[in-house]
Amino acid sequence: MSDEPVSITPSTTSRSFPDGKSYQGVSTRAIANTAKLYFSNDGRKAEIFALSHHGIPERYARNMRTFSSQDQVDLLNSRVCVVGLGGLGGAVTEILARLGIGALTLIDGDVFEDSNLNRQLLSALQWIGVSKAKTAEKRVQEINPSVQTRIHEVFIDALNGAQLIEGANVVVDCLDNLKDRFVLEKAVKLANIPLVSAAIAGTYGQITTVFPEDSGLSLIYGPEDLAPAKGAEASLGTLPYTALLMASLECSEVVKIVLNRGNLLRNRLLVMDLMDNVMDVLPLVP
Repeated sequence: MSDEPVSITPSTTSRSFPDGKSYQGVSTRAIANTAKLYFSNDGRKAEIFALSHHGIPERYARNMRTFSSQDQVDLLNSRVCVVGLGGLGGAVTEILARLGIGALTLIDGDVFEDSNLNRQLLSALQWIGVSKAKTAEKRVQEINPSVQTRIHEVFIDALNGAQLIEGANVVVDCLDNLKDRFVLEKAVKLANIPLVSAAIAGTYGQITTVFPEDSGLSLIYGPEDLAPAKGAEASLGTLPYTALLMASLECSEVVKIVLNRGNLLRNRLLVMDLMDNVMDVLPLVP
């Protein structure tokens, strides 16, 4: 059966946005039924079909008014790779799944431990000692079963990097050490994929976006061979509200890249200090 059978009429219900404008909504149950009947249980294809035929899946209704139906289709057609599934990566995964990014590649070779519980959204007592990647995949399916997931229970390195990120439209750096950040940057540049990179330390956070032709992380950390193994988080700790805020900013950059709109943090570094409520954007000049 074709991806868009012409005989399908999306099962819609007349609904209203908070501003009173009406729309034709498609419930999550109707999406699941359509996926089962016509798209081999592929909810992503069912949602794209609904959006392409004047229906709005209810799970994305509050995305609308900022996004158009075509914007949501573009998000559903994208693949984002999240490298590191801790404080930053767990929150990024949660947000992107709810937002409707259609495919996620989730990479982390670690398991949860007690000290993760203060900030890592994917962690819970029952998941101590369990793979972060497997837990992330389970969480995505609980949130939005239309999202396709691909997991890798490994740490990224110079040998596997290119293979792990293959097919992504954007890669999100949620790592906790500088050595692996540089490894990841090399991989994305070779693969010609933009990178969104953030870091946190106590109440401090920073974020930038690197395109393949940009100088990138060396403008922040200096030459790779002189960079320390760990950043300031080693001495300042990692707080949950800093991680969640920076993860949100990473997701914002991802959306702007996918939709090709807005003002990216390319060749710029956004830095913030939440203790003093200070935020600034600094130019990164070679």
